[in-house]
Amino acid sequence: MPSYDALLYDPPAPVAQVSLRNPDKTASVTDLVLLIDTGADVTLLPRSAVDQLGIQAVANVRYELASFDGTRSFAPVAILDMIFLNRVYRGRYLLADTQHGVLGRDVLNHLSLLLDGPAQLWSEKDK
Repeated sequence: MPSYDALLYDPPAPVAQVSLRNPDKTASVTDLVLLIDTGADVTLLPRSAVDQLGIQAVANVRYELASFDGTRSFAPVAILDMIFLNRVYRGRYLLADTQHGVLGRDVLNHLSLLLDGPAQLWSEKDK
């Protein structure tokens, strides 16, 4: 259910539930909560969720990340399917040692979403 989360985020922030799937379709993780972040260039997935799929990070590939405060770090990448709003996004996703991930513009730019902050709901906008 599209909504905002007021427990983990202050002020409340939009979150999405996605599913992850091993590209060989043998394993999946459902109901993974990701922060909808229109300022994030890329999607970051919790490493623990990807580990459940039996997927290994791509060897010798890391991407440099720069956070809003200027902190820099490096993240490994994994190739997998992410299912969001009944669409499958197969791609390279960065892994983070966090409990919750971030849904970034690499996916969001394929959608038209309406963020209704006062009602603390979001919806896919009709085209």
